Amino acid sequence: MSRRVRVGIVGTGAIAHAHAEAVAREPERAELVAVTDIDAGRAAEFAQRWGGRVAADLDDMLAAGDVDLVNLCSPPGLHTAQGEAALRAGASVFSEKPPALSLAEFDRLRAAEEASTGWFATVSQHRFGGRAQWLARRWREGALGAAMTGVCHTLWYRPDAYFDLPWRGRWSTEGGGPTMGHGIHQIDTMLSILGPWREVTAVATRRARPVETEDLSAALVTLESGAVVSVVNSLLSPRETSYLRFDFEAATVELEHLYGYEDGDWRLTAAPDAPASLTDDWEAGAGGPGSGHSAQFAHVLDALRDGTPPPVTTQDARDTLELLAAIYASAFERRPVARGEIDASSPFYGSMAGSGAPWGARV
Repeated sequence: MSRRVRVGIVGTGAIAHAHAEAVAREPERAELVAVTDIDAGRAAEFAQRWGGRVAADLDDMLAAGDVDLVNLCSPPGLHTAQGEAALRAGASVFSEKPPALSLAEFDRLRAAEEASTGWFATVSQHRFGGRAQWLARRWREGALGAAMTGVCHTLWYRPDAYFDLPWRGRWSTEGGGPTMGHGIHQIDTMLSILGPWREVTAVATRRARPVETEDLSAALVTLESGAVVSVVNSLLSPRETSYLRFDFEAATVELEHLYGYEDGDWRLTAAPDAPASLTDDWEAGAGGPGSGHSAQFAHVLDALRDGTPPPVTTQDARDTLELLAAIYASAFERRPVARGEIDASSPFYGSMAGSGAPWGARV
C-alpha cells in the first residue's frame, strides 16, 4: 500500500486516544478518516481533537469505502461482530484486548479473516518495546542459555465503582475478570518471549468485588521449554504493579512497570559465570522504543505497506487466549489442563466461565 493508510476508530473512550496518538505520530503513512461511538457527543469531541468524520455506526463508517484499517476500541463483547463486519468489507482490523470473549468467538474471527482480503491483528503493545524485542531475540539465539523459571504478575487495583459500567465484571460482556481483561497483557508478553505453554494448574476466586467473574487468579504454567512460570492476576492490590521476571542460565531479567514501560524499567543481573559480553550487549541495546501503542502501530503500517501478515497474527493471539481459557478450566475443574485440550467439546471453548463459576452469579 503506497498511499497513507486510512484509519477508522470504533469507540472513543480513553484507550482510543492512544490509538489516535499513534496515528498522529505517523503523518506520512496514516490518517484518521472516521470515528464512531454509541455516544455521538463523545465521538464529535474526539473527532474535533483528532480529526476524521463522525460516522453514525460501524456500518456507516464502512459504507463510505474509504477505511483501510478499523481500530476496535469498543467493549470486548462487541469485538467479534465488529471484526467480522470490517473483514467482510475488506478492511483490516487492529483490535484491543481481549479480541474475543471465547475461543469459539475468536475462531469465528479467524474464519472471517480467511474469507477476507484484510487481516485481524490484536493489540499487544508490550511485545514491541525495545527491551522485550531484545530479550526475545537473544533467548531464541541461545545467548541466555535455558529458561528456568519466571514470574508474571499483574497486581492492580479496581474499586467497586469501576464495575458500575454495565458490561464490566460479567462473563457475557467482558469475558472474565483480571485474568482475561488485565493480566492478558503480561501473559501475552511472557509467551512472546519464552514461547508456547504446555500445561497449567490454577485457582481463581471472587474475594471482594461485586462481579460475576473472578477478581483474583493464580497459576503455575509449564512451558514447552520446561520452564515454570508463576502467574498472578489481581484487582485487589493497593500498590499496583506489573512485574515480569525471567530467570535464564546466564541472567535474570526483570521488568516492573504499571501500564507501560521504558528501557529504564528493565534490569539485567548476569550470573557470576556469564560472559562480560552479555552485559555489554544489554547496555548497547538501550534506547529502544517503549511499549506504547505507537511501537506496535508502526509494525502494523509496515505489514500493510509490504502485504505481509500483521504483527500478532490470529494464531499468536489464539495461543494467548487458549492459555486464559485453560486457567479458568483448571481453576473451576480443579485439575491440570494441557495445551490443545480445550476443543469444541469443552464448555470452556464457548465461554471462559465453562459450565459456571463455582461462586455463582454477580453479587
